[in-house]
Amino acid sequence: MNGPLLVVLALAIPSLGAAGIALTGPLPQRREGVTLASAVLLALVVVRLAAGVFTGARPEVELFEIMPAFPIALKLEPLGMLFALVASLLWIVNSIYSIGYMRSNHEPRQTSFYVCFAVAIASTLGIAFAGNLLTLFLFYEVLTLSTYPLVAHHGDAQARRGARTYLTVLLFTSIIFFLPAILWTGALSGTLDFRPGGILAGRAGPLATAALLALYVFGIGKAALMPFHRWLPSAMVAPTPVSALLHAVAVVKAGVFTVLKVVVYVFGPQHLLETGASTWLVYVASFSLLAASIVALTRQNLKARLAYSTVSQLAYVVLGAALASPLALVGAAMHIVMHAAGKITLFFCAGAIYTAHHKTEINQLDGIGRRMPFTMAAFFVAALSVIGLPPLGGAWSKLYLALGGLEGGHGFVLAVLMSSTLLNVAYLMPIVGRAFFPLHPRTRGDGSPEGIAEAPKLCVIPLGITAALCVVLFFLAGDLEAMLSELFQAAPPVPLAQGGG
Repeated sequence: MNGPLLVVLALAIPSLGAAGIALTGPLPQRREGVTLASAVLLALVVVRLAAGVFTGARPEVELFEIMPAFPIALKLEPLGMLFALVASLLWIVNSIYSIGYMRSNHEPRQTSFYVCFAVAIASTLGIAFAGNLLTLFLFYEVLTLSTYPLVAHHGDAQARRGARTYLTVLLFTSIIFFLPAILWTGALSGTLDFRPGGILAGRAGPLATAALLALYVFGIGKAALMPFHRWLPSAMVAPTPVSALLHAVAVVKAGVFTVLKVVVYVFGPQHLLETGASTWLVYVASFSLLAASIVALTRQNLKARLAYSTVSQLAYVVLGAALASPLALVGAAMHIVMHAAGKITLFFCAGAIYTAHHKTEINQLDGIGRRMPFTMAAFFVAALSVIGLPPLGGAWSKLYLALGGLEGGHGFVLAVLMSSTLLNVAYLMPIVGRAFFPLHPRTRGDGSPEGIAEAPKLCVIPLGITAALCVVLFFLAGDLEAMLSELFQAAPPVPLAQGGG
């Protein structure tokens, strides 16, 4: 099967899966079977595509033409391929987790949940494979619309309010900032195609470049850069599998991936460095990175704390894009992968705690590690990865970002990253401490110690897999760098990362 056909198949599988889920809705086991089969088939196709792309293949497909010279087109390249791998592989794990969570909590409207989930994955693949800005914008908006029902899933006043905020902020930023940025880019360059080295070099001066960059980074609201971040904490009213989708598999990763792709293929890193047009963004991203971590410290609801943690972690990717040096760009791309594994694990753990014991607040978690040792051990591993300690994957992306800051002459970035790491410790480690080191062990009414009570296996097994992935990624840093080296102009190797695969 040739590359272009596989590209179309990758988008068709989750789309057809959504239709199959809808048809089998009255039969839960068949509905779940279609979900898992679609996820596995998609992963197989994406892995096969990746094998070609990372060895030099660049399959492309023109689907149709909206207007002359502006087609809806797909073209694969290393950065998009990496994002597609993350989304497709994690869809399998998230699907297994979703089945356990939705069954155990007797969630309503499960058929529509799985349908929207599949459509969201299809649009995520469209974003990853987009060959131009028009195609990316189309799939970006489909992702917003397909995830809105997931945020509003519970149907109560709180869910509707959170979903309205979600939809309003994302549509507002797209229409007011993102779309004008695309139109301006087309007017300046005469094309909307993604091209290595960018399409604006020689066509936009420093002031126009800085203004366009501002329109893009604030228009891509899914990147949750402050002050356009409110939608993300508001969306935490959704079921935990949706939170995992938002934070690790699709939505926020689509946001920061889009920022990174625009920097690499629209502006061009060299153009940004020569004009100095992204210097302001280094400071804005640094502020968002630290401010969101400080806000996370004040939140006692577990999912809310993790949500603000995500706002902070997304700013790492935006920071790397703003620095625009080869090492910083490698670090930004790596952080998309590393954070996906860590944050999906943390949300899986939060959902497992709710499923097993209906606890949502951090001050309710004293001693929970004795009842849920496997879940909280996974939480501990994922927390260390988010913090950036070896031997966990998050250590590499932060190292590359720090080196990228020094490489670009922004020494203060090192202080920002160190401060953020300390804040990560401050808002994550007390949760682990409460779980494993309570002052008084929990007992039953007769005074005997409470026994182990984990969530159902379909919830626990996925979080174990993603926690293990946090460790495995530490040893794959060299492979990830090799995949991205051509794209980021063969960034100088970091000795510690070599031999990773």
